[in-house]
Amino acid sequence: VFSYAGVPVDFEDVNIDPNAEDNDDLSYAITSIRRNGVALKGNIETRSRDAEVMSRNVALRNELDLFVNVVHCVSYPGVTSRQKNIDIVIVRQNTEGEYAMLEHESVDGVVESMKVISRSNSERLARYAFEYAKRNGRKKVTTVHKANIMKLSDGLFLETARLMAKEYPEIQHNDMIIDNTCMQLVSNPHQFDVMLTTNLYGAIVSNVVCGLLGGAGLLAGKNFGAQYTVFEPATRNTGAAIAGKNIANPIAMLNAACDMLRHLGHKNHAALIQNAINKTINAGVHTPDLGGTATSREVVDSIMKYIKISQS
Repeated sequence: VFSYAGVPVDFEDVNIDPNAEDNDDLSYAITSIRRNGVALKGNIETRSRDAEVMSRNVALRNELDLFVNVVHCVSYPGVTSRQKNIDIVIVRQNTEGEYAMLEHESVDGVVESMKVISRSNSERLARYAFEYAKRNGRKKVTTVHKANIMKLSDGLFLETARLMAKEYPEIQHNDMIIDNTCMQLVSNPHQFDVMLTTNLYGAIVSNVVCGLLGGAGLLAGKNFGAQYTVFEPATRNTGAAIAGKNIANPIAMLNAACDMLRHLGHKNHAALIQNAINKTINAGVHTPDLGGTATSREVVDSIMKYIKISQS
């Protein structure tokens, strides 16, 4: 698609073997991202069930300090979905919480898992959320938590968000317990604008909203750190069950690619591809996950057709 649209971007490909026993290939990927500053990434499968082996996706985010994940959830008019006209931005903590991967079996049959919440990471995440809201004309930030039960960890996260909100009086701030958040998303998603979440709650909320919009194959996610940016499909699903069947939905990855182009300053090329994606979806060229019968190849061919029409 990039070649067809004449995008002036060259890729440095790094393949990561999910069965590899060492992390050499992951190290190559991290080195490449450090060299280029930006990456377009698929979900990296970690097949090992050894508790000592960290998820490679988590390891990459931690190593590059990609502390925030942003998912802009917008309805597609051409997709049959449970809710219409959704426009929600999820700002998710990306490097700590339950994903700290700190588990151990203290005695036989008893497993302890640590949840790590730090003031420093909570502060920079909250500031990112409020700055994003201010910069993009958003009116409200909702902090999602479970501070009624986890009074110290989620309590710190919520307290930090409330303090940050005082620096942005023009932006409304409220908070909501994760249980109620899931129910409210299903029943009345339009009340949400920007959602500020911890790591695990962000994963849950992102998948709920993707379900409301039509499925996991549409939305893209952006991972930001102080130095590096990584773009990927929003739900971080490996899609192993449908690999090689020519039925995977390519839209999420192509949307991630458009986000990357905008980040790099290639706004015209991003708009060209994005418009072709939107026209393809609105024309009803859908893969089976969206209720259609099109193959992955047919979706891409349709996008390329609309790119050609726009260029003529």
